[in-house]
Order: sequence, then structure tokens, then C-alpha cells
Amino acid sequence: MQYAVTGAAGFIGSHLSEQLLAQGHEVVGLDSFTDYYDVALKEQNASGLDVRRIDLAEDPLDFAGFDGVFHLAGQPGVRSFGDVFPLYLQRNVLASQRVFEAAARDGVKVVFASSSSIYGAAESYPTPESTPPHPLSPYGITKYACEQLADAYARQFGLTCAVTRYFNAFGPRQRPDMAFTRIANALAGGGTFELYGDGAQSRSWTYVSDVVAGTIAVMEQGSGTYNVGGALEASIDETIALFERVSGRRLDVRRHGDPVPGDQRRTKADTTRIRTELGWEPRVSLELGIARQWEWADSATQL
Repeated sequence: MQYAVTGAAGFIGSHLSEQLLAQGHEVVGLDSFTDYYDVALKEQNASGLDVRRIDLAEDPLDFAGFDGVFHLAGQPGVRSFGDVFPLYLQRNVLASQRVFEAAARDGVKVVFASSSSIYGAAESYPTPESTPPHPLSPYGITKYACEQLADAYARQFGLTCAVTRYFNAFGPRQRPDMAFTRIANALAGGGTFELYGDGAQSRSWTYVSDVVAGTIAVMEQGSGTYNVGGALEASIDETIALFERVSGRRLDVRRHGDPVPGDQRRTKADTTRIRTELGWEPRVSLELGIARQWEWADSATQL
């Protein structure tokens, strides 16, 4: 099979591309290498991959001949209020609309990477896919808008698109602005971890290899929308304790009482649908995943 992976130089996209290659598929990566974080890190992620510099919101798109498109590219982060919002419109909504239109024209299935951020303050936990979305951030709103665009293209132009709602992916190559990378880097380099909120906010943490396995399963067999989330919910304070245990070090935490605007208090995935229909389940425990992320961060500081 030949697949296109948008966002192939990113955290999940690079892991996905490598796994597809390991399974014997042909992979063409598409990435605009935006400067949301250090471009050198993205170039390092893309090392050894066929990644082409393309702006999905502006450049011509042609998916003819591909067997599927994994659409992971986008502007991430819940800190999406204010002057940065136009970037979220361009890199999430407009870029996705153009991907969906090209894929519908070329008759290619798309797996769109959405986010648990669309749920916001969910009405129930664990949260099933049928839960009404109430996103708390412009980022979450744009991801939900993309889901609605995919549905519109499916109904009007026959697009085949399945949606994966990721719950708090972590592991090696995680973005430098994300909590686990900041914790691991602070432990490895002796720095301070800035904690916003009271530390009791909790997440359905999902190791990156499990995210990748779920995404591939959805491409191969899935239709509709699937939560892809870890089996264990844990608070930030609990994950800090795990990092300290696996590293054998103490973390210098500077606590700020106010949470980041748009940040969710809690996420917990109901993964009944993907388990039942596709046979997927998370295989990497939170402690093992944290140990792997710590080893990655620690080794990077010693280079």
C-alpha cells in the first residue's frame, strides 16, 4: 500500500510513518515545517523519511494513486485564544478542507486525527464518542469544525473518512511545549517545571505506539469516529511522582494556581467502540511509557 501522511515531521506523524514503513508500505510525508516549535526538531524527526515540504492550505494537492491519507497535520495546543487564532483557522480548518476536497476528488480514504479537546468539560467519564462536544478552546473548536467538514464532504462528495480522537499522546519526540517533555527535560537538565493549575487535573494518557496502532487499525478497517485513549487515567501530580521514580531524581516544581485558559480539567476515554470493532487496546502502561520517555530525554541531554 502507498500512504500519504500529513504532519509526517511531527511527533505522532513521524512515529506513524516509521511504523508504516516497517510494515512494508510506501510512505510519502507532507509537512510545512512550521515554526510553532524548533524546526530543527522536526527535521530530526523526518530524518530517514520521504517528507516533502507542502503547505496544505496553499499548495496544490494530488492524492491520486495513494491507497489512503493519514491527515495528522495541524496547528496544535489549547493556548489558542487571541492573536494566534488565524493560524488555527488556516492550518486546521482551511488545510483540512483542502485535504478532504482533494481526497474526495481522487477517491482516497482519509483518517483524520482529531482530539479529545473537542469534548471539553464532558458530561460523563469515561467519555464515549456519542458525547455532545463542548470544546473549551479555539483549538478544540477548529478540530471539531474539521470533523464536521469531513462529514459534509462525505455526504456531498462521497469522501471516505474516519476520525480518531486522540487522548493525550506521549512518548519520545513529544512536542517540547507538552507537559511530559517539560517534566523529563527539567529532570534531565536540572531545570524547573512550571505547573499551571493545582496538579489534580487528570488525563487519559496514551503512549505513542498505541496511538499509531489505533490509527493504522482505523485506516485498515474503521469507519466513523473512534476514541484512541490509554487505559489508565492519572493526574499531573501522579505522573510527576512516576517520573521521579523512574529517573531517581526530584523535580523542582514551580506551581501556578491558575490553569491555562482552555485547558480541560479531566479526560478519560471510553474505548469500547475501537476495542469491539477493531480489536485495538492500549498495550503500553503509563509507567513503562514514562520510563521510555525519560530514557529518551536523558540520552538527549548527554549528546
